[in-house]
Amino acid sequence: MMTLKSTGRQNLITDIEGLRVGHASDARLKSGVTVLTADQPFTAAMHVMGGAPGTRETDLLAPDKMVQMIDALVLSGGSAHGLDAASGVMARLHQSGRGFAVGDQTVPIVPAAILFDLLNGGDKSWSENPYAALGQHAYDAAQTDFKLGTQGAGTGATTATVKGGLGSASLVCDNDVTIGALVAANPMGSVHCPTSNRFWGGHAEINGEYGDLGVAPHHDPLAVTTKHHPHQNSNTVIGIIATDLALDKASLTRLATAAHDGIARAVQPSHTPLDGDLIFAVSTGQHQRPCDGYDLAMLGHAAALCMTRAICRGVWHADAAANDSLPIMRDLVKQ
Repeated sequence: MMTLKSTGRQNLITDIEGLRVGHASDARLKSGVTVLTADQPFTAAMHVMGGAPGTRETDLLAPDKMVQMIDALVLSGGSAHGLDAASGVMARLHQSGRGFAVGDQTVPIVPAAILFDLLNGGDKSWSENPYAALGQHAYDAAQTDFKLGTQGAGTGATTATVKGGLGSASLVCDNDVTIGALVAANPMGSVHCPTSNRFWGGHAEINGEYGDLGVAPHHDPLAVTTKHHPHQNSNTVIGIIATDLALDKASLTRLATAAHDGIARAVQPSHTPLDGDLIFAVSTGQHQRPCDGYDLAMLGHAAALCMTRAICRGVWHADAAANDSLPIMRDLVKQ
């Protein structure tokens, strides 16, 4: 019987051995790319609950599709332009001989998801799409320790009231199975109670990891704060859940589905027609042990907790920058 024990050593998705994360950020552009890769190919699946996703090579993650292993995952800003970040990552992987074997050729498998950050005050007047280069830089920077907040895919992220950001969190189970989350939080909705400036996800906080602000008090449930401007479809929460427990694509699809509960607990409203909310799920397969329905249920609960905490951590660690249209959460709570 699986139970939850503690956060991982770094409280990052890279507490799962073999995983590495890299960022590339462009402050002038107010956008960036985050790449998750691993020492070896890994199993992956995904689940979409937002109405406006932007993706590349995600159909092959379905349980009935032939490809079983992938080489990297990309989270990117830039809306559809940002999907080209996967091309940069593919180029790096191809140079190192990684990829799906087809005869004497290899094809790196790099699914990607994007968020919309084109109207955040950054200089988007490029003559050549910058995201392939950003993808290469993010892949080159991949390591086990990485920064949170205004980094990578979270560089230009916003929420309804404060800057968004790139977050991560982890949990370890009593059987030493580890689960972690990585997320770029850019939702249409709000991440905090409007009357107290406390995170909706405050109930999930461990060891003061996002300010120790406490749990949001009772409030008017009909009072909803969202982004208000002519381009309200400029949103999305895109994330990754990972574990070292060996799971097939069907079980990982179930894990990704459960992890969406974590978005719903951290963002109000979430999974809207104007968000592209999407979660990838990854298994490195290091722990080869049976996983029954109860274990998968507890792993899904852990995934949701990690996702809530990762969203809050990403927002909490966001930094102020020139031409920002919104304050950062750390300044908001000082008011």
